[in-house]
Amino acid sequence: MGVTAIDLFESFLRLRPDGQVHAEQPAFHPERADWQVMAFHVATDADLHADHWEIHPNADEVVACLTGRIRLFLKPQEGEQDEEAELPAGKAVIVPRGRWHRIELVDPGDILSVTLPRGSRLEERTHA
Repeated sequence: MGVTAIDLFESFLRLRPDGQVHAEQPAFHPERADWQVMAFHVATDADLHADHWEIHPNADEVVACLTGRIRLFLKPQEGEQDEEAELPAGKAVIVPRGRWHRIELVDPGDILSVTLPRGSRLEERTHA
């Protein structure tokens, strides 16, 4: 068996419970029970679905800014203030499981996300 280079922007990595890792076509499947590693080039807010909140009820999510700059928002829960973090290149946050969040682009670049897709949902953001 040889070693093959994988383009992280052209594939998602699927981390299986049996310890195997598979590179696959990039597709987010909310019914999947395997962890996924996903890398994205981001040039506009649309690349980040900034107009939607996202939630992963079954696992935390790591969101890392590899290049450029992004801003991550946590939807306020009852009695809480808005939370946000600006991430320059090389910084990451851990979004707690079951927490609605969204990302906005500050400067174009590349991001990396690691989560368990099972049960994930999107909700359109309403503007006040």
